[in-house]
Amino acid sequence: MKFFIYFNLIAIFITSCNSVPLTGRRQLSLISDAEVLSLSNQSFSDYMKTAKISSNQQQYLQITKVGTNIATAVDTYLRNNGMGPDADTYQWQFVLVNDKTPNAFCLPGGKVIVNDGILSYTLDDDGLAVVLGHEIAHAVAKHSSERLSQQMLVQYGGIALNVLMQNRQTEIQQIASTVYGIGTQVGVMLPYSRRQESESDRMGLIFMAMAGYNPEKAPAFWQRMSTNKTSTPEFLSTHPSDATRIEALKKAIPEALKYKKKIFYP
Repeated sequence: MKFFIYFNLIAIFITSCNSVPLTGRRQLSLISDAEVLSLSNQSFSDYMKTAKISSNQQQYLQITKVGTNIATAVDTYLRNNGMGPDADTYQWQFVLVNDKTPNAFCLPGGKVIVNDGILSYTLDDDGLAVVLGHEIAHAVAKHSSERLSQQMLVQYGGIALNVLMQNRQTEIQQIASTVYGIGTQVGVMLPYSRRQESESDRMGLIFMAMAGYNPEKAPAFWQRMSTNKTSTPEFLSTHPSDATRIEALKKAIPEALKYKKKIFYP
């Protein structure tokens, strides 16, 4: 019996893996993009029923400008590297919420929510690009799908997973209801692993550089975020320690600068 379970698990891993763009890391993927997008759209719809949309037009225009520049760079990268079908799945939208909690998150499919409370830490377009690049990276790396897939594997195991895959819709919704929510947690599905958070840090630097922003500004932004000592900001809750994260970012900057687009955004 144990051999059968192990054989099943090996078969699952072989047939249900994707590669993360840029990093090439292999990840478990048991759920289709269409299924994840359906869950994401429903979650976004529910969230928007109670969200307090900011009326600050200047701040909204800033996040839309910086976000669109990064999304355009990402779209170009994906299409130039044979990932056009993936690029087609993103419908980028940027929402500014009146919430003083320093937080931001990106849903699968490209809906990005930014709390206006984080703007006192970003300070300028480069600082905002650090945040948006990081969150967009979570979506492009399909970290939410990976977390759902991992939860499916943990909850159902090798044999039961075969049954699950035959009755996908009901079971996926049940799993998603426990790990797929926004508003009270960072991102769509938490906790993201520290590996995923570090991966988004690295990818985010590259994405902001592709759009013409300066990745050398990233350590200073994270340092500012770490000064909030009254409580751990949700945006930082699953990241590695401040010192570890900032040191990793500094090491990743030379790689990101190789992608830097020579452009000025007014």
